[in-house]
Amino acid sequence: MSDGVYNVLFLCTGNSARSIMAEAILNRDGQGRFRAFSAGSHPAGSVKPEALELLKKLNFKTEDFRSKDWAEFAEPGAPEMDFVFTVCDNAAKEACPVWPGQPMSAHWGLPDPAAVEGNETERRLAYSDAFRMLNNRISVFVNLPMSSLDRLSLQKKLDEIGKAGEEVA
Repeated sequence: MSDGVYNVLFLCTGNSARSIMAEAILNRDGQGRFRAFSAGSHPAGSVKPEALELLKKLNFKTEDFRSKDWAEFAEPGAPEMDFVFTVCDNAAKEACPVWPGQPMSAHWGLPDPAAVEGNETERRLAYSDAFRMLNNRISVFVNLPMSSLDRLSLQKKLDEIGKAGEEVA
């Protein structure tokens, strides 16, 4: 892998919470080394207010987030991805478009905070938990020695990050 800026696409079915949070985290924590995007196989059309509220509370800029179709990133002229990560189990099971450049991919599934039923406190906790798990995984990812790993070793590390869940640190 090169030492340039790596493009990363986070995928989820609705592109309304987990993939949006992952995009925000990587764009901030990986600034200068990574450029993150997010999309969905069946975009919800809007970002969950709870996800935006949490990101704002944590001082992320949220004005440009939108729920978008993953087809945008398979079209001519779209940024070529170096990495594609699915963050929900449904998206991982779907047939993805063919991504130009043959990016490395891994499944980093985690529970959907938008599916949590209960009172406001329980729903906010679900979003906080999803953010924490994504933040842990992305922290490990941005600290990988990209230039010193061959493709096979890097793929193994990417898979380990997804399997380690919240234990990653």
